[in-house]
Amino acid sequence: MMRLSDKDKAMLEGRHGPAPAFAMSILVKMAEVYGATELMDISQAHIDSTIYLGDATLEFAETLASLGAKVAVPTSLNVSGVDECGWKDWAVKPEWAAKAARQMLAYEKMGTIPTWTCAPYQTKSRPVFGQQIAWGESNAIAFANSVIGARTERYPDLLDICCAITGRVPASGLHLTENRAGQLLLRLIDVPVALQRDPQFFAVLGHLVGTLADADIPVIDGIVVTPAEDELKAFSAAVASSGRVALFHMIGVTPEAPTLGAAFQGRAPERAIDITTADLRAARTALTTADGRELDMVILGSPHFSLAEFAQLAPLVAGRRAHPRVKFLITSSRLMKEDAARAGVLAPIVDFGAQITLDTCILASPMLPPEVRTLMTNSAKYAYYAPSLLNTRVTFGSLDDCVQSAIEGRVVRDERVWNA
Repeated sequence: MMRLSDKDKAMLEGRHGPAPAFAMSILVKMAEVYGATELMDISQAHIDSTIYLGDATLEFAETLASLGAKVAVPTSLNVSGVDECGWKDWAVKPEWAAKAARQMLAYEKMGTIPTWTCAPYQTKSRPVFGQQIAWGESNAIAFANSVIGARTERYPDLLDICCAITGRVPASGLHLTENRAGQLLLRLIDVPVALQRDPQFFAVLGHLVGTLADADIPVIDGIVVTPAEDELKAFSAAVASSGRVALFHMIGVTPEAPTLGAAFQGRAPERAIDITTADLRAARTALTTADGRELDMVILGSPHFSLAEFAQLAPLVAGRRAHPRVKFLITSSRLMKEDAARAGVLAPIVDFGAQITLDTCILASPMLPPEVRTLMTNSAKYAYYAPSLLNTRVTFGSLDDCVQSAIEGRVVRDERVWNA
């Protein structure tokens, strides 16, 4: 039986208005599914339901807004189904754009923060260690739990906004310390330092770990380099795409894993797997589905391009131009684009021929023209999803590879470290 607080009961009974009553009724039913016996407070939310997927998601959002729904905690918004200002540059139908914009407006009416990004940890909404939150969006969930050490379950679309309106979540899963212990030990065996320093390494490792772990909590031992935050972002996106990982531990890297004992909370691993260089090579190979060297588009920014990534890209493209046949697309947030412009690193990227798409994601918006059939990316998440979601062929490579390929109009990859 669910034990509800007096405030929970008041919301459920409609004493705080129809919107909290509606949201609480859904939350209570889902708490039972989660096996929770009570609810707990959160202090922040991130809403993945913002992606327009059809009339049902639009109706849900507009129904909440019409009931006067307001979020009870600071709440950021994930990507939309459309670039609100730049959709006409792509193959988006006006009807889709109009409905996606209506869904955006409905969520903004609820008192949310219009961040429109899949990387809320790059904004002022970034949580802190131990903070109880309700986040949607798979990469953000994995990053928040693992890299920051905040606490969230994998909140699905529509439930996430109910948590934000009520300020409550089921007291279960990864919100509770005892459920955050590692389950699967993954040991890197004789993986060279040079390979671990390669810009593709953590994205490839994340893709491999996701396939091995599925929904288990993996603990990775054997990392001997210090990954940059964007490398951990790439790992989080990859591990949550090829698997269902919501929390991972890296020994000596992530905050809940200073030692193996801490990561497993003193327990023995349920299973252990060794990862070799050959395993990593195979995982990297699996991320490429294109055959040959033809190239229609380079796509960067899944998760959204950060200021650090703009700064890294700028000197690679300064004074150069992309091949006229190759589209060069970067998806990012409004905040990151503004920061890049202020830092002086946006102009050379635009001069190179890049198009910057905001608010959305190529995987969430029907923006690709039919003639774009072959993509290249440095995102393991894009490479994993694009063949099925976009019906395209993909080549996975480093940021340097992507730039050089865009210039030459054909796929170019530096294989030396991976073939050593």
